[in-house]
Parts: sequence; C-alpha cells; structure tokens
Amino acid sequence: MTTTPNLTRRAALAGGAALPFAATAITRPSAAVAAGHEAMTPNANKYSFKLGDFEVSTLLVGTRTVEEPQKTFGMNVSAEEFAQVSRDNFIPDDKTQFFFTPTVVNTGEQVVLFDAGLNAEGTRAALEAAGFSTDDIDTVVITHMHGDHIGGLSGEDGTPTFANANYVTGQIEFDATASAGNDTFEAKVRPLADKMSFIGDGGSVASGITGMAAFGHSPGHMIYMLESGGEQMVLIADTANHYVWSLAYPDWEVRFDRDKAAAAATRRRVLDMLATDRLPFIGYHMPFPAVGYVETRGEGFRYVPSSYQTML
Repeated sequence: MTTTPNLTRRAALAGGAALPFAATAITRPSAAVAAGHEAMTPNANKYSFKLGDFEVSTLLVGTRTVEEPQKTFGMNVSAEEFAQVSRDNFIPDDKTQFFFTPTVVNTGEQVVLFDAGLNAEGTRAALEAAGFSTDDIDTVVITHMHGDHIGGLSGEDGTPTFANANYVTGQIEFDATASAGNDTFEAKVRPLADKMSFIGDGGSVASGITGMAAFGHSPGHMIYMLESGGEQMVLIADTANHYVWSLAYPDWEVRFDRDKAAAAATRRRVLDMLATDRLPFIGYHMPFPAVGYVETRGEGFRYVPSSYQTML
C-alpha cells in the first residue's frame, strides 16, 4: 500500500432510522475537537491510502464527548467490571469520545461513498478535504438506516446531497425500516428509493466490492469486503461501536443494537474472520482514522490500530 495525499476527482477517472448517537453536539469537521479544546487547531479529518488499485479515504464528519458510557456499552455487566476493564485499557469509565467516519473508495471506474454521515454540510466539507465534491460521487452505499448514516443524504430543504449518485442498500434493511414509520427514513431515504438498488448477502456493489450480511445492530445491517490487486479490507460499519467495550468484549450489550443476541453473534463471527485472516478493517465508530486490525485475546479480541501499514 502507498499513501496518497488526496484522492483524484471524477475527471481523473477518465485517465485512469433513529439516530443512535444523538448528533446534537456534533461539530463540523473544521471544528471537530472535544469540549474544552475549542481553541486548539483542528486535527486532520481525512485519511487516504491505497488498497491495491483502489484509493480509500476515511472521513471524520463529526466527533463528540459523551458522559456515562455504560448507559450505552456493557449494559449487561457490573459497574465494577466496566470500570476495571476501562482502567486496564487506559480509558475513563465516566465518559467516552464518539467518532463518525464514512469512507470513500475510488475504484478507478467509480467513486463510491459508504454512508452519508450526520448531515449534508459536514459530509460535504469532509469530502472536499479528501479532494472530492458531492457531485463526484457515483454510488452511495448505505450500510443501515440509522440517522448518523443517512442524515447527510439530503439538506434541510430536502435537496439531495449527491446530485449524480445512485444508491445501494440491503433489501432487508430497507424493507424493515420502511415499515417502521421512521421519520428520518421518510425524509432522507424514501425520496431516493427510485434510484436505489437492493442487495443481500454476497451482492455486488461494483467490481471488487461485495456486501456481507451482518445483522443484529439493525435488522438488515450490511458490511462490505473490498478487494483489489490481491489485497482485502472489510468495512464493518456498526458491527462493533467501541474498540474496547464492544470489539474487545463482543458479548457486552450495546444499547443501540436492535437484536442484542444477534448483534453479539455477528460481532464474534466478523471479528473472528478478521483475526483469522489478518484483514485490515474500517469501523464507522472506531477512533479516527478508524483503520485497524483485530487479534484474538482470551475469549474476546483486541483492537490493533493501523500504524504505517497503509504507507507500504
């Protein structure tokens, strides 16, 4: 893999649900800093690298500090165990930092965006930081219908954010959300239904991009395998939503998993695949830049953040 400072724009191709994590306190990417550090220079909000012939960018569209994390993670363990695990991993047990990270993949033939972020403004700014405009996006893949993944599909006036895009999502996810009476779905997704293609487990988005069923967090939650030039990477979306309290302890219950038993089983299956095959992955809520690896640890797993692997 080789780093690229910016992804190419479309012109260069010719040459080659409910909002789970409440976006009210999310800042724009240009000011995505934790509370109490507003005067600091903002950190980078995009991370780009090569995967075979693909160019991949993770985009930080928002981050915020949340109090009382055990109301969200580890709901089925004692406060003492939650606190001890947190101490063992050098993180506080009374607050956490949420990250929201869509991914752009330039295949050389298409520019594919995975998830639309919290709102149109933040996603547009993050795309521009990665060298794209919203008009460059050919395909938007929605992993599932929670608000922090579909909020950026249109502006406040209902205008679609991605003027030239088609859309792909899981058939089961769409059908389940469409019948649930979800206001965000009705405002953001339903108006785009005539531009959508629907897939299931093993369905293809584009050459080298394959959908995989990962149900539990939502009824039809999907993850995606990227394959190019003999290299692979998995976009796990919300399979694990915290690198310790969800990934390392896959049986710990997460508030926003619709079917908690199914979500735990999916976590174990997906994380075991990543660990066994030593595959890199991108997690929508992992600490930015949201790229890492998984290894087994006792009866659970351990998150190994990417260091310089994507530069080689």
